[in-house]
Amino acid sequence: MRFTTEQRLDDGVLERRFTLGGIPGILWTPGSVSAPAPLILLGHPGGLDRTYPRLSARARASAAQGWAAATIELPGSGDRPRLTAVEEARADMRRALRAGEPVDDETVDRLVLPLVDQAVPEWRSTLDALVALPGIGGAVGFAGGVIAIGVRLAVLEPRISAAVLFAGSFVPRAILEEARQVTIPLLVLLQWDDEGNDRQMALDLFDAFGTTEKTLHANMGGHTGVPQFEGDDGNRFFARHLT
Repeated sequence: MRFTTEQRLDDGVLERRFTLGGIPGILWTPGSVSAPAPLILLGHPGGLDRTYPRLSARARASAAQGWAAATIELPGSGDRPRLTAVEEARADMRRALRAGEPVDDETVDRLVLPLVDQAVPEWRSTLDALVALPGIGGAVGFAGGVIAIGVRLAVLEPRISAAVLFAGSFVPRAILEEARQVTIPLLVLLQWDDEGNDRQMALDLFDAFGTTEKTLHANMGGHTGVPQFEGDDGNRFFARHLT
């Protein structure tokens, strides 16, 4: 892990950009902590520069609780090499949505599974590097999307103790099966009128999760209309399970 920039934000949070194996990322740490800080991994739909305002706000809210937060760029997004097959699948998905047609399973698989297969090992390598840093230790949480990436991480990564998942993307049938192996506490956020999401698929995924502690928060509105109070609820959820 190589840090490339560093700045102290106005609330005392230290923000450092880094690269790891050519993958760009950002780490936020609280201004002052008396013990190693729990870590929140911030998932997002891709494009660090485009999503930075929301990611920074989420990270600073975590830092106010005494937690570190980190994110990395999604494969095929930002300045990373394009994933041609994924872009073709995304174009097929958008054509189906514009025509008011269902998005078939084959398109969903082509769109999501390559991202999951590449992103999850990258997240795990990033976690290896992060927990080796001074000031970071203890429990780890995952917050955000792509939800299929969060599911795979929850199955494979034993260091993740709890997750807040954003149900805002399509879910391959194979991920529905993997969800039955998830045993950590979950809070799932669903926008009821999400124009780019299959609501029933999100409900089926929630039903499939094998954990005995899972909560679904469904709010009216489109993809970007998640109420601000859900951030506070997410912090309370992590406070119960990470501290």
